[in-house]
Amino acid sequence: MDLRVRVLGRLLGRVSVSSMDDERLRRAQSRSVPHNPVTDLLLGGVARGVRLTDGTARGEVGPVPVRAYRPEGVTGPLPLVVNFHGGGWTLGNLDSADWLCSNVAATVGAVVVSVDYRLAPGHRWPAAAEDCYCALADVVARAEEFGADGSRVAVMGDSAGGNLAAVVSLLARERSGPRIVHQGLVYPSVDLTMSSPSIDENASAPILTRADCLAFRDHYLGGQDPHHPHASPLFAADHSGLPPALVQVAEHDPIRDDGVRYAGVLRDAGVPVRLTEYVGMPHGFLAFPRLCRSAPQALAELCAEQSAAFAG
Repeated sequence: MDLRVRVLGRLLGRVSVSSMDDERLRRAQSRSVPHNPVTDLLLGGVARGVRLTDGTARGEVGPVPVRAYRPEGVTGPLPLVVNFHGGGWTLGNLDSADWLCSNVAATVGAVVVSVDYRLAPGHRWPAAAEDCYCALADVVARAEEFGADGSRVAVMGDSAGGNLAAVVSLLARERSGPRIVHQGLVYPSVDLTMSSPSIDENASAPILTRADCLAFRDHYLGGQDPHHPHASPLFAADHSGLPPALVQVAEHDPIRDDGVRYAGVLRDAGVPVRLTEYVGMPHGFLAFPRLCRSAPQALAELCAEQSAAFAG
C-alpha cells in the first residue's frame, strides 16, 4: 500500500465515526470543506468547463438539495446521471462529490445531478433511500429543465452512495420506473449484516475500519432489520431485470467482498456486470484523487462504462 495512503489513514483515524459522541457527530455533519488550493490538492476540485447550479428536488417528505453539473459549450439534451454521495448515510454533502460529479459531466458529456438526502441518525433508514428514489423520479420528470434527456438515465454512488444507487435501481424496477440504463457502484455497501469475509480481513484498514462500518450501520438502521433488501440490496429475492452495472472495489477495504458478492448475484440473474478490484487501494480512494494513484483509472473506467451504456 502506498505510504501516502497509510499516512492519510492515520490522520483520518483520529476523527473516526466510531469514536464520535452525538455532539461531535452533529458538528461533523454541519461542517463543509471549502474549495481552495490546499483542499483541491487533496480532494480534487471542480473540473474545468463545468457549470454548477444548485436547486432542489422532491424528497420523501419535502424538498432535498441537489446540485447539477453541466459541461459548458454543449448544446441539446444530454444524458442524465444521478449521483448519491458517500459518507455512511451519516456524513457527506454535495460539496464532497464535486470532483467526481464534475469530471463525469465533463468526460461523459452528461448532466450530473447530485442528491443531498437526509442523514442518519436524525433520519434513519429508509429515509435516505426514499429521498434518493423520489429525487430520481422528480429529476427525470423535469429532465428538460436540466437540459437532459430523460430517456437516457444512469445512477451512481460511492460507498453508502453505492448502496443507495443499488437500492434505487431495485425501487425503480419495483415501482415501474424511471428506466435506468446503468448503475455505477463504487465500493458499495450492500450487506448491512456485515457478513462479508473482508470485514474481518481488513478490520484495521486505513480510511474505513470494521468499527467504522458497524457505527455507520447502527446510525443508519437504528436496530432495524439489516436483511431488508432496501437496506441490503444483496438480499433481494430477485435481481433480474436490473440495469447493467459497473462494480468497483478496493483491495484494502472491509466491504470489498460486498461488491464482489453483489456482482456475482447480478451476473447469476443475467445482468451484465463489470467487476474491477483496484489493487493496493483503500476504501474511499476515489475521494482522494491526488493521493490515490488508481483514482484517475477508476474514473476513466466509470466514464467509459456510462458512455457505452448511453450509446447503446
